[in-house]
Amino acid sequence: MSVQFNHTIVHARDNRESAEFLAGILGLEVGTAWGPFVPVTTDNGVTLDFAAVPAESIVLQHYAFLVPDEVFDAAFARLLAQGVDHFADPGMKRPGEINHHHGGRGVYFLDPAGHGMELITRPYGSHPAPGE
Repeated sequence: MSVQFNHTIVHARDNRESAEFLAGILGLEVGTAWGPFVPVTTDNGVTLDFAAVPAESIVLQHYAFLVPDEVFDAAFARLLAQGVDHFADPGMKRPGEINHHHGGRGVYFLDPAGHGMELITRPYGSHPAPGE
Protein backbone atom coordinates (compact mmCIF):
# COMPACT_ATOMS: atom_id res chain seq x y z
CA MET A 1 0.00 0.00 0.00
CA SER A 2 1.30 3.44 -0.87
CA VAL A 3 1.29 6.32 1.60
CA GLN A 4 -1.81 8.46 1.26
CA PHE A 5 -3.06 11.47 3.18
CA ASN A 6 -6.39 10.45 4.73
CA HIS A 7 -7.74 13.19 7.00
CA THR A 8 -6.94 16.18 9.17
CA ILE A 9 -8.71 18.00 11.96
CA VAL A 10 -9.58 21.64 11.32
CA HIS A 11 -10.23 23.74 14.42
CA ALA A 12 -13.24 26.04 14.18
CA ARG A 13 -15.33 28.24 16.43
CA ASP A 14 -18.43 26.56 14.96
CA ASN A 15 -17.63 23.25 13.27
CA ARG A 16 -20.86 23.08 11.29
CA GLU A 17 -20.57 26.69 10.04
CA SER A 18 -16.99 26.18 8.86
CA ALA A 19 -17.76 22.81 7.23
CA GLU A 20 -20.80 24.21 5.43
CA PHE A 21 -18.84 27.27 4.30
CA LEU A 22 -16.04 25.24 2.70
CA ALA A 23 -18.36 22.62 1.25
CA GLY A 24 -20.56 25.35 -0.20
CA ILE A 25 -17.65 27.17 -1.84
CA LEU A 26 -16.19 23.98 -3.30
CA GLY A 27 -19.50 22.38 -4.29
CA LEU A 28 -18.95 19.44 -1.92
CA GLU A 29 -21.23 17.74 0.58
CA VAL A 30 -21.05 18.01 4.36
CA GLY A 31 -20.93 14.52 5.81
CA THR A 32 -22.73 13.14 8.82
CA ALA A 33 -21.33 14.43 12.10
CA TRP A 34 -19.30 11.83 13.94
CA GLY A 35 -18.50 12.57 17.57
CA PRO A 36 -17.16 16.13 17.71
CA PHE A 37 -16.40 16.24 13.97
CA VAL A 38 -18.31 17.56 10.97
CA PRO A 39 -16.57 16.10 7.88
CA VAL A 40 -16.06 17.41 4.37
CA THR A 41 -14.46 14.92 1.99
CA THR A 42 -12.66 15.96 -1.18
CA ASP A 43 -12.93 14.08 -4.46
CA ASN A 44 -9.63 12.28 -3.80
CA GLY A 45 -10.90 10.90 -0.49
CA VAL A 46 -9.19 13.26 1.95
CA THR A 47 -11.46 14.30 4.80
CA LEU A 48 -11.32 17.58 6.67
CA ASP A 49 -12.89 16.94 10.06
CA PHE A 50 -14.07 20.25 11.50
CA ALA A 51 -13.97 20.34 15.31
CA ALA A 52 -15.32 23.12 17.50
CA VAL A 53 -12.73 24.53 19.89
CA PRO A 54 -12.52 27.73 21.93
CA ALA A 55 -11.77 30.68 19.63
CA GLU A 56 -8.64 31.63 21.57
CA SER A 57 -7.06 28.24 20.85
CA ILE A 58 -7.43 28.49 17.05
CA VAL A 59 -4.12 28.96 15.28
CA LEU A 60 -4.21 30.04 11.65
CA GLN A 61 -3.63 27.13 9.29
CA HIS A 62 -3.41 27.09 5.51
CA TYR A 63 -5.35 24.66 3.31
CA ALA A 64 -4.77 24.58 -0.46
CA PHE A 65 -7.07 22.83 -2.93
CA LEU A 66 -6.07 21.90 -6.47
CA VAL A 67 -9.21 22.23 -8.56
CA PRO A 68 -10.06 22.02 -12.26
CA ASP A 69 -10.91 25.25 -14.07
CA GLU A 70 -14.66 24.68 -13.99
CA VAL A 71 -14.60 24.16 -10.20
CA PHE A 72 -12.46 27.28 -9.80
CA ASP A 73 -14.96 29.28 -11.86
CA ALA A 74 -17.92 28.05 -9.81
CA ALA A 75 -16.13 28.49 -6.47
CA PHE A 76 -14.93 31.97 -7.38
CA ALA A 77 -18.47 32.94 -8.42
CA ARG A 78 -19.71 31.72 -5.01
CA LEU A 79 -17.05 33.76 -3.21
CA LEU A 80 -18.13 36.86 -5.12
CA ALA A 81 -21.84 36.18 -4.59
CA GLN A 82 -21.30 35.77 -0.84
CA GLY A 83 -19.14 38.89 -0.64
CA VAL A 84 -16.16 36.94 0.70
CA ASP A 85 -12.95 38.97 0.62
CA HIS A 86 -10.41 37.35 -1.67
CA PHE A 87 -6.78 37.97 -2.51
CA ALA A 88 -4.18 37.09 -5.14
CA ASP A 89 -1.55 36.39 -2.46
CA PRO A 90 -1.26 34.65 0.91
CA GLY A 91 -0.12 37.87 2.59
CA MET A 92 -3.43 39.46 1.57
CA LYS A 93 -1.74 42.47 0.01
CA ARG A 94 -3.61 42.19 -3.31
CA PRO A 95 -7.32 42.30 -2.41
CA GLY A 96 -9.99 41.71 -5.03
CA GLU A 97 -7.55 39.94 -7.37
CA ILE A 98 -6.60 36.42 -8.38
CA ASN A 99 -3.15 35.25 -9.48
CA HIS A 100 -1.98 33.44 -12.59
CA HIS A 101 0.96 31.50 -11.20
CA HIS A 102 2.27 28.38 -12.95
CA GLY A 103 0.07 29.02 -15.96
CA GLY A 104 -3.13 28.65 -13.94
CA ARG A 105 -5.23 30.69 -11.55
CA GLY A 106 -5.23 31.01 -7.79
CA VAL A 107 -7.15 32.79 -5.07
CA TYR A 108 -6.88 33.09 -1.28
CA PHE A 109 -9.65 33.72 1.24
CA LEU A 110 -10.40 33.15 4.92
CA ASP A 111 -12.90 30.68 6.32
CA PRO A 112 -15.18 31.60 9.27
CA ALA A 113 -12.50 30.51 11.79
CA GLY A 114 -9.82 32.60 10.09
CA HIS A 115 -7.94 29.80 8.34
CA GLY A 116 -6.31 30.64 5.02
CA MET A 117 -7.92 28.81 2.12
CA GLU A 118 -6.35 28.65 -1.32
CA LEU A 119 -7.72 27.42 -4.63
CA ILE A 120 -5.29 26.73 -7.48
CA THR A 121 -5.82 25.32 -10.95
CA ARG A 122 -2.18 24.28 -11.55
CA PRO A 123 0.11 22.72 -8.94
CA TYR A 124 3.10 24.69 -7.73
CA GLY A 125 6.19 23.89 -9.71
CA SER A 126 4.30 23.15 -12.89
CA HIS A 127 5.54 25.07 -15.87
CA PRO A 128 3.30 27.11 -18.12
CA ALA A 129 2.53 25.69 -21.50
CA PRO A 130 4.19 27.43 -24.47
CA GLY A 131 2.61 30.80 -25.08
CA GLU A 132 1.43 31.32 -21.49
